[in-house]
Amino acid sequence: MKYYIAILVFAISINTTFSQSPVEDELGSWFTLYGSHKVSDKVSVSTLIQAWDYEVADKFNFILYKLYFNYALTPKVTTTLAYGYADIDSGFETNGPHTFENRLSEQIGYKHKLFKLPIDHRLRIEHRFLNKTGPNNVTHNRLRYRLGTKIKLNKTLFFRFHNEYLTTFGSSKVDAFSENRLYTALGINVTKAVNVQVGYLYRTIKSLNLHRLQLGLYYKVDLRKKKES
Repeated sequence: MKYYIAILVFAISINTTFSQSPVEDELGSWFTLYGSHKVSDKVSVSTLIQAWDYEVADKFNFILYKLYFNYALTPKVTTTLAYGYADIDSGFETNGPHTFENRLSEQIGYKHKLFKLPIDHRLRIEHRFLNKTGPNNVTHNRLRYRLGTKIKLNKTLFFRFHNEYLTTFGSSKVDAFSENRLYTALGINVTKAVNVQVGYLYRTIKSLNLHRLQLGLYYKVDLRKKKES
């Protein structure tokens, strides 16, 4: 029964009605490559490459490269420091200049169970240094909170759902904005260390309603020295 409920929720999300403005008309894409490298029982390093397109695999929008340093305070609580670099094309069907971003962030993650349902929380503060053409550089501070769950359907399949709210504060310009990202996906465990997620992201930002297909590859590497028996 749990399997069919998850598939139903996923199907409903995919069939959300699209809007009619030019950028909202297009079904875009969101590709993710994420790796977690375990260094010790408490320390890990994560890497991320994320690419967005205004259309499916076409019309470049954004690419982000990110490096995370994670420290597990307890099995349920993890703290993270991260650096990211991004190339942003904000104009849909235009040839305007790109914005280049340096990003620093701090976050804390917490996992627990609620009535046997796994729940994960992520609270992140980001400092975004946006380098635009001319004397138009902008600094944004952004607060992000994500609430999610991962439901195992069987040994191979799982369902992933999360919702994230983002808001800017302390901006050097009066252009702060809020955003919401609702995500649903069907995941496939290729091996114990590798999974693929195929999903749908509904993104609301600056009065726009954007629809994105998501394809993600997630892998884990254990760099700890194995104890000799």
